Amino acid sequence: MPQSDKVQSSEEGKIRLRNAYKEAGLTIEKLAEKANVSQDTIKRLLGTKDCPNGVERWQFEKIAKVLKIKPTDIVNPKDWYPQQIPAEFERLIKDKTESFRGRKFVFDAIEEFFSNNPNGYFTVVGDAGMGKSAIAAKYVLDNPAAICFFNIRAEGMNRPELFLKKIREQLMSRYQLQDAADTDLSSLLTKAGERIGVGDRLIIVVDALDEVDQESTGNLLYLPTILPERVYFLLTRRPYNQNEKRLNVSPSVSTKELDLRDYAERSSQDVKEYIWLLLNDGEYKQGLSQWIQKQNLSNPDFVEEVGTKSENNFMYLRCVLPAIADGFYEKKPLDELPVGLQGYYYSHWEIMGMITKPLPKNKIKIIYVMCALRSAASREVVAKYSKQNDLAVQEVLNGWAQFLQKQENYQPPRYRFYHESFRDFLHRQDIVQAAGVNLPGVSAEVADNMTEGLFGYE
Repeated sequence: MPQSDKVQSSEEGKIRLRNAYKEAGLTIEKLAEKANVSQDTIKRLLGTKDCPNGVERWQFEKIAKVLKIKPTDIVNPKDWYPQQIPAEFERLIKDKTESFRGRKFVFDAIEEFFSNNPNGYFTVVGDAGMGKSAIAAKYVLDNPAAICFFNIRAEGMNRPELFLKKIREQLMSRYQLQDAADTDLSSLLTKAGERIGVGDRLIIVVDALDEVDQESTGNLLYLPTILPERVYFLLTRRPYNQNEKRLNVSPSVSTKELDLRDYAERSSQDVKEYIWLLLNDGEYKQGLSQWIQKQNLSNPDFVEEVGTKSENNFMYLRCVLPAIADGFYEKKPLDELPVGLQGYYYSHWEIMGMITKPLPKNKIKIIYVMCALRSAASREVVAKYSKQNDLAVQEVLNGWAQFLQKQENYQPPRYRFYHESFRDFLHRQDIVQAAGVNLPGVSAEVADNMTEGLFGYE
């Protein structure tokens, strides 16, 4: 990182600095002598002398080295490491962390692993909707020194070459690496490892390993089998069979997994905290309160009952609570609310008339064409490939809005399924059979339509 710019100590950092030099049995004079900085510099860091422009980074590092602490113990990490989230992931991180609550036990376990091992891979495992991506996003947001990559199958952001490209860009920027434009990941990490500051570490967050598209064998994303000291990976993925793990490392590299399914009680507490948050949120408060009153429930009872129905699944809550607030379940009593994420998907599928006789084949086709398109698409594109009119497509987009992410930075706006678990639901054999869908046929038709567009056929 550039060493010429200046930063200031945080209010908490001033206290830590004062405690650290006293615990080391030093005075300001002795600390200045050992760190080879002026006494005025230390006074500026302590806040006892004016410091309008800050202190140069190298002085923080020399003082931290003497006291055996990190520069970020004195400076706010967000000031020490300017946030450099790749533009492709900014929207996702903002969306995933907007209403984030809890998961302290996860972050405590991550920090314990990083603090007690010289390097390694820490993996968070959990079912769809349990908050793995939100954990990864929150970690990146709270730790600006972290490098990140989020696999997003629906946007085609899930190939090894894209992963290497984005990680390389971030490492080159963070550590001012030269002549590294074509360097492989292992060599990049070695080069970066040589530039890690005193008391610091390099952490790379990789979300959704289960969404990686990689034909060749070996580790997913070709993650290195050997890591330099003070280099760590924080990974997330769905549960897997042993032959799907694809993360083989040297015995010298530490590994640990935290399976969210093993922490039902703690997850339940976080789920309840999230429900309370939405109960007091200005956007949902009135609608939820009205529904609760109609059910003759108290807020605590509502929290307990919906928490149980959620099966500790945050995606369920993200879907069901806004739906209740919007009146979607106005005529349904509490005991008829869906149970679990898959139950919610089926309930919505049923409420939207997708199993009525005769089947609404045009609507069903639109949904499955969106599934086959994989990437975000505008209403016009969906209409073209499903061979339905714009009005029919817009009706489906409106009816399934809570399952869709609307990307308004494009004109016209594009839509994609918010979560891969809904795509999984659409591929369930019982749903496919009941809907009378020929999945290979839909995919082939979409491919044919794309080919026609490419070559200009009529």
